[in-house]
Amino acid sequence: MSFTLISTANDSSQARRGELRTAHGTIQTPIFMPVGTAATVKSISPRNLKEDINAQIILANTYHLYLRPGTKLISQAGGIHRFMSWDRPVLTDSGGFQVFSLKDLRKLTPDGVEFRSHLDGSKHFFSPESVMRAQRKIGADIIMAFDECTPWPATEAEALSSLNLTRKWTETAMDWLKDNPPLHGYEQLFFGIVQGSMYPNLRQQAVEHIVDLNPDGIALGGLSVGEPTDVMYDITSACAQWLPPHKPRYVMGVGTPWNLLELVHRGMDMFDCVMPSRNARNGMLFTWNGVLNYKAARHSQQLDQAPDENCQCYTCQNFSRAYLRHLHNAKEMLAMHLATIHNLHFYLDLMDKARQAIEINDYHNWSKNIIPQLQQNIKE
Repeated sequence: MSFTLISTANDSSQARRGELRTAHGTIQTPIFMPVGTAATVKSISPRNLKEDINAQIILANTYHLYLRPGTKLISQAGGIHRFMSWDRPVLTDSGGFQVFSLKDLRKLTPDGVEFRSHLDGSKHFFSPESVMRAQRKIGADIIMAFDECTPWPATEAEALSSLNLTRKWTETAMDWLKDNPPLHGYEQLFFGIVQGSMYPNLRQQAVEHIVDLNPDGIALGGLSVGEPTDVMYDITSACAQWLPPHKPRYVMGVGTPWNLLELVHRGMDMFDCVMPSRNARNGMLFTWNGVLNYKAARHSQQLDQAPDENCQCYTCQNFSRAYLRHLHNAKEMLAMHLATIHNLHFYLDLMDKARQAIEINDYHNWSKNIIPQLQQNIKE
């Protein structure tokens, strides 16, 4: 299992084309991972993910699976792939961000985080070792280090303290993994996480530390936590110059279609975000001609217009804007199902076209032209 860098653009961008081999399949990068927090991508089935969306890999979350249904049950099922009937790769987020977001329900210590469940208030403790143990039981192809997600804004002293904790926890996690092999008969890749808030000098320290530890991949954490978009781009560009080219690069929790293209431009490979599925359920589609609020009244009579006339997904090939709006207003579950199929198909199709542009060394021009189209109607 390894990452192969096939090509790097030579057209004023740092866009990369690669392949990441895992126990459950090879992932073509750059790639977007649909978010299946609780071992399901909301409102669609694994068959939809394969046949209608062609998802190469999905993301699940250790925090949520640990609380419900419990990692013991998933392990008894033979791992998450058998549990959810999904035979392609899975990545599990360690739960660091979820624990961070609990705010008043958590207590940070040098050894981990004590927190109360958002479900029933019960008390739990996550340490680097316990989170690795949970991810061994879940059996994802790619498992993430347990990190302390630095809030924004943060002083440099606060960011450094947080960074040092993440560094210590990453070392502890890797030591634990060496002594505790996978449980389900296949190898798991381990990704470390770069923190450091919006301070380039701290990010550089974090990257250098992660490189010395030599994980299978490197993720940028602590982005898209409220900072201006330009700051996110600047930090990513800074990190790109220090990251080793032979490791996959994952930007966690990002973002809009144009965010993804800008980050691919800066040399990033992997992305995840709840935005396409969440926005679909709330009435918003991303299309090749901009953002579409399909619940708007102006679509009520559009019987002959597909949600996106340039899209080949099941939804756009079979249903009108008028029908989708009707389903949403009638609170029919099919609205969420069809809209989610489109948005996830769109994200995956966007990444496919990005890979094609990199292959012909035209990524800079292609992305420069397509981003303004994608951003149309964003303020509607």
